[in-house]
Amino acid sequence: MTATSPAVRRARVVRSRSHRLSVRLEVRALTVCLAMLALTAGVGVLALGTGEYSISPADVVRTLLGNGSRRTNFVVNELRLPRLLTGVLVGAALGLSGALFQSLTRNPLGSPDVVGFTYGSATGGLLVVLVAGGTGGRIAVGAVGGGLATALLVYLLAWRRGVHGYRLVLVGIGVSALLQGVNAYLLAKARFTQAAQAMVWLNGSLNGRGWQEVRPAAYGLLVVVPLVATAAGRLKVLEMGDDAAGGLGVPVQRTRLMMLVLATAACAVATAAAGPIPFVALVAPQLARRLTRVPGPNLAAATCAGALLVVTADFASQRVHETAQLPVGVVTAVVGGFYLGLLLRRQRRAGRI
Repeated sequence: MTATSPAVRRARVVRSRSHRLSVRLEVRALTVCLAMLALTAGVGVLALGTGEYSISPADVVRTLLGNGSRRTNFVVNELRLPRLLTGVLVGAALGLSGALFQSLTRNPLGSPDVVGFTYGSATGGLLVVLVAGGTGGRIAVGAVGGGLATALLVYLLAWRRGVHGYRLVLVGIGVSALLQGVNAYLLAKARFTQAAQAMVWLNGSLNGRGWQEVRPAAYGLLVVVPLVATAAGRLKVLEMGDDAAGGLGVPVQRTRLMMLVLATAACAVATAAAGPIPFVALVAPQLARRLTRVPGPNLAAATCAGALLVVTADFASQRVHETAQLPVGVVTAVVGGFYLGLLLRRQRRAGRI
C-alpha cells in the first residue's frame, strides 16, 4: 500500500459527466473561504443592527428578506446596507489585488500599498477633486486612471530584459515616495474647503457611502474577477520561476503584464469607492495563506479575507468612540502597521532583508 501525501488527501477533483471538464478543489481552502464568508455575514448583521437606532439581529435578517417594518427597511436597506456592501466589495478588491501582487513579486511585501499603486490611485483622485473640482464618478475615473498610469510607470522603470519581483518592489517603493510628495504638494496648494474634502477621502472612509458607490465597485469586480480566473492557472505556474514557466509554455512577460494591470485595476476600484485603505492588501493574502496552508496565490481565500478585514475594521471603527466615527483606514493602518513590523522582523531573521 502506498502512502498518500497530505496535499493529495486534502484535494478533491470534480469532473463533469462527460469527463471533459475537471476542477481540482482544495478542501481546506474551500472550508476556510466558507468560514470567512460566514464570519463576514455575521459581522455584517451586527453592523446593520447597531447604531443610534438599534435593531436586533433577527429583525435585521427579516428586513433583508423583505419582511421588515417601514422604519427598519429605511434604516437597514437605505442607510446601512450600502455602507456594508461597499466595505465588502472594497475589501474583496484589495484582497484580490494584494494576492496578485504578492504572487507576481514572490514577496510578502509586494502589495499595492508598498509598491505605490494605491498612492497612484490617490493622486488621480486628488487631481480630480482639487484641480478639476469633480465628485463621485469623476473621482472614480481619476483613481482608476492614476493607478493604471502608476502601474505603467513602475513597469517601464523596472524593465530590464523582463520584470522581476524584487526589482518591481524596489522601484515601486521609490515611486510611492515620489507620489506621497506629489499628494502633499497638491493638498498644500489647495483651498481649505477642497483640502478638507480631499483629506476625508484620503483617510479611507466608508462614512456616507450609498448605492452610487456600490454599483461602480460591483461592476469593476465583475470585469476583473472573470479575467483573473481565466489566467489563474498560468499564475500558479509563474510562481515556479520564469525559466520553468517559460519551459511549460507560459508567456511569462505577457502574463505578468496582464496580471499587473488586473491587480492595479482591482486596487483602483477599491480606492475609487472608499479612498486609500492601507494594509488590507498586505495582510489579507498572508492571512489566507496561513489559514489554508495551501501553496500558490490563494486568490479566492485572499478575496474573502480582504472582505472580512474591512467589514470588521469598519464595525470596530464605529464603536471606538461614542460621538465620532473613525475612518476605517485609521483602524487598518494601526493593525497593518503592527503586522508590517512583525513581517519585517521575520524577513530580517530569515536573512532576506
